[in-house]
Amino acid sequence: MGARHVASFVCQNCGATYGRWQGKCDACGEWNTITAESTDLRGPGRMPRKGRLFALQPLGGDTRQAPRLSSGLDEFDRVIGGGFVRGSALLLGGDPGIGKSTLLIEAAAALARAGHRAIYISGEEAVAQVRLRAERLNLSKAPVELAAETSVEDILATLSEGATPRLVVIDSIQTMWTDTVDSAPGTVTQVRGASQALIRFAKRSGATVILVGHVTKDGQIAGPRVVEHMVDAVLSFEGEGWHQFRILRAVKNRFGPTDEIGVFEMTGAGLRQVTNPSELFLSDRDLGVPGTAVFAGIEGTRPLLVEIQALVAPSVLGTPRRAVVGWDQNRLSMILAVLEAHCGVRLGTHDVYLNVAGGLRIQDPACDLAAAAALVSSLANAPLPPDAVYFGEVSLSGGVRPVPQGAARLKEAAKLGFARAVVPEAGREQAGDAPLALNAVGALTSLVADIAARGTPTTRLGQNRLARQDG
Repeated sequence: MGARHVASFVCQNCGATYGRWQGKCDACGEWNTITAESTDLRGPGRMPRKGRLFALQPLGGDTRQAPRLSSGLDEFDRVIGGGFVRGSALLLGGDPGIGKSTLLIEAAAALARAGHRAIYISGEEAVAQVRLRAERLNLSKAPVELAAETSVEDILATLSEGATPRLVVIDSIQTMWTDTVDSAPGTVTQVRGASQALIRFAKRSGATVILVGHVTKDGQIAGPRVVEHMVDAVLSFEGEGWHQFRILRAVKNRFGPTDEIGVFEMTGAGLRQVTNPSELFLSDRDLGVPGTAVFAGIEGTRPLLVEIQALVAPSVLGTPRRAVVGWDQNRLSMILAVLEAHCGVRLGTHDVYLNVAGGLRIQDPACDLAAAAALVSSLANAPLPPDAVYFGEVSLSGGVRPVPQGAARLKEAAKLGFARAVVPEAGREQAGDAPLALNAVGALTSLVADIAARGTPTTRLGQNRLARQDG
C-alpha cells in the first residue's frame, strides 16, 4: 500500500496542530490562522528504509574550538561570539524595514572582499532590486554572487557546484518551498521542510547559512518554533523605524554568549557600526530637566550608559495611565508599589510615563534605581545632578541591592565625564578605586528624601508628599 494523504490543521502563527478546523488557536490566541495542510503517511504494508551504520566516537578527543571566520563587521562578530563557525546555521528576525537585508548584504560584501565565496539568494526581490540597494550602499563592486530563487532543490543543486561557499544568505525563509512537502509556500510545513534541507546542507558542506525570518506583531519570528531549535543561533534585529539606532541581539547562540548586543546606526549610506554607544545615546541629553537620570548598565560584557526619562503628571482618569517604552512593564509596577509602600510617594492619582532614550530595550535589573530617581525627580520637579549616574536593584522591602560589574560601570561613566555615582551601599567595596565620588544608598527612602530636598518652591505639594519619610 502506498502513501496516503491525511489532512491536519496547523496554526500559521505558532505551528500548533489540530485534528479539525477551529477559528481560534488555543496555543497563541490568534484568530483565523489555522489552515488545512496535507501530510504523507506511509501505509501499513510499506517497509521502512533500512538504516545505515555510522561510527560512534569516544567522549574524549580533540576539544579545540571550531575555527571562526570574521564577518568583517565587528559589532556582528561581537554578537555571534567572534565570527561565523563553519557549518553553522543562523536565523535572523526583525520587523519589516528594520534593515535585515542591509545588514546581511554588508556582511556578505565584507566576506567577499576578503577573498571568500559569499552568495546572497533573495526570494522576495528581483536581482535588479538587490543591485539597486548594493549601489546605494557602495557595494556594487564587491564580488558577491547573487540570485533570485525560491526552490530549495534548485538552490541546493546550484550551491553544490564549484567551490563550497563560506556564507549563504537566504532572504527570506518564508518564501522558500521544497518539493518534498505538499503544501503552499509560507505555510508552517513548508518553512519547516525548507529550513531542514538548508540546515542539512550547512552541516554537510561546512558553509554558514543565514536564514532571514519574518516576525509577528508581537515580535516573535513567524512560523514553527521548531525552526529556532534547529538552528545554531537566533538573532534579533531591533529598533524603531523612525529612530536611527538598531540593536542586534542574540536570543540563542550555541557557540557564544546570548547577552551581547551590537549597536548600529542607520544612515543614508547604510548601517554604520557604533563602537561607543554610550556617547551616542547621551549625545542629545537634556541637562537640568526634571525626570531624567543616566543609568550605567551592562549589556553582555559591554558597559552602556543610557538616559532614563520619566514623566509624572496629575491624571483626570479614574484609572491613571502607566506607559513604558524600552523597559519591563512589570518592573515599573513594582517600583511604583515600593515608592508608595515604603517611601510615602503617592502616585495613585498620577499618570506615569517611562522611556529609555535611543530606542534601547533594557533588561538589566540594575536600572531600578535610575528609574526610581527619574520618577521622583519628575514628581518633585527636582532636576538631578547632570554629572551623576545611577545603578542598583531595588527589593520589595525598599532596600537597594548590589549588582555585578560595578567597577566596569563606574569606569565607563568616568570616561564620559561623569563625576559622581549613586550606588548600592552593600556593593560599594566592589567598586574598588572608583574615579568618581560615590553616594552609597542602602534604602530607597534616603534617595527619595535627597531628591525631594531639591524640589522647587512651585511643587511644595509634591515635596510634602515626598518628605514624609524625613520626619
